[in-house]
Amino acid sequence: MSQQERREAVVRGMLDAEGPVAVPVELHADAVRRGARMLRRRTVVRRLMWLLLLIAVVAFAVWAAQAQPWVEPPSSRTPPLTSW
Repeated sequence: MSQQERREAVVRGMLDAEGPVAVPVELHADAVRRGARMLRRRTVVRRLMWLLLLIAVVAFAVWAAQAQPWVEPPSSRTPPLTSW
């Protein structure tokens, strides 16, 4: 039985027991530590995603300014002379 399965078994036993059950003292500290770690990870991931989005927008703006995709490319042939 793994550590996680043992913990799940203990929690299930506490939930199935009738009446108030004493919660282990270290349970609160573990929950607070894990919750803080999860919040830090989410914050870091969110900031990285915003940074990647900003980099992508800047890269697109630089490319668009250099390539100017809205401008028609110059013709390789000259138009025919009609009136002379």
